[in-house]
Amino acid sequence: MPSMINRLAIYNDDLEIFSMKLVRFGDVGHERPGIVDVNGDLRDLSGYVSDISSETLELEVLSQISALSTNSLPRVSGNPRLGSPLRVTGKFIAVGLNYRDHAEEAGMPIPKEPIIFMKANSCVVGPNDDLIIPRGSMKTDWEVELGIVIGSRASYVTKDEALSRVAGYVVVNDVSERQYQIERGGTWDKGKSCDTFGPIGPWIVTPDEIDDVQNLDLWLDVNGVRRQTGNTATMIFGVAELVSYVSNFMTLYPGDVITTGTPPGVGMGIKPDPIYLVPGDEISLGIDRLGSQRQRCVAWSATVATSN
Repeated sequence: MPSMINRLAIYNDDLEIFSMKLVRFGDVGHERPGIVDVNGDLRDLSGYVSDISSETLELEVLSQISALSTNSLPRVSGNPRLGSPLRVTGKFIAVGLNYRDHAEEAGMPIPKEPIIFMKANSCVVGPNDDLIIPRGSMKTDWEVELGIVIGSRASYVTKDEALSRVAGYVVVNDVSERQYQIERGGTWDKGKSCDTFGPIGPWIVTPDEIDDVQNLDLWLDVNGVRRQTGNTATMIFGVAELVSYVSNFMTLYPGDVITTGTPPGVGMGIKPDPIYLVPGDEISLGIDRLGSQRQRCVAWSATVATSN
């Protein structure tokens, strides 16, 4: 995006990235880029960038955006819908069984290497959009997770180099249909990629706002009952190790997302009788310093499916 970079370059010459929370707001398919200022007000970035996308998330561009005076940006009034804080057109990579106690509740062995699978980027929605229970689904489940947003090309990077490739962090609900994922065989992807199974947001938080990404509390409630509580300190494979590991199998590019696994407390792990989501259920979830999400579960219908 040469024209955007040239326009912003007058603000910053040293490419230092300051604290930012990047958002996208507006109706589905018509989201605009924004930034949350120090007072918590939403500011419109569309005069400088067309979207929060792979080009915007390149570290050079982020550095230049961070040098803008937020007071000079238009304040957004009202309470607009928040979309996913980035337009995901690249890879949506997921990590399975990355918390020891979650692997134990799932009755699966502790992995010796990260378990990698993909979620279709068509499942990505905003943090508070409705969650559609797929037609015929009986075992739709929840998973609060820390997501990594890549900010620069990464291929065969070392663990020590890995964090320098990160643009920011997000909250992800890695919604999963357990029959599709586990009981019907094949890869996990089909149980992880149904429409609306990838709520992301509310915003991308740049790494400088996070003192220690391996010490963040995660939580998730269903209908007001706490179901998941965890901390990223108990990951089997940490953020830097995951970025390095994945980069040994595929090149990572700006805008790619890696969601890093979930702590215990998922529905299929509840004993003696698992609990799964049904229409009318409400989910709320969040991560320390990264914000929170809320989803209402709705039944699939042709009308609902085409409105998302």
